[in-house]
Amino acid sequence: MVCAFAGCTPAPVSPERVAEICEDRARAAQGPTGGVTIGTNSRTGGFGSVEIGVSSDFISGRDPIEVYATCVFERTGTTPIRPPDLR
Repeated sequence: MVCAFAGCTPAPVSPERVAEICEDRARAAQGPTGGVTIGTNSRTGGFGSVEIGVSSDFISGRDPIEVYATCVFERTGTTPIRPPDLR
């Protein structure tokens, strides 16, 4: 953040970083995300965890490409600099 006596404004974010942020949001709109961790160690024995995430864009049935384009526009005021990589 850049701050002055009159107030603070956020530091600008590069178009490439905005694309990355918005691609993450668009990927989440494709379906549930998550992971499973399982392991063992000598101190505690076995352990595991499960993590599942569902975005409101997915629940609403929004098109991931639309989510990406809208996200970029809201953050930059312009259209995306490149198509999203949703792999």
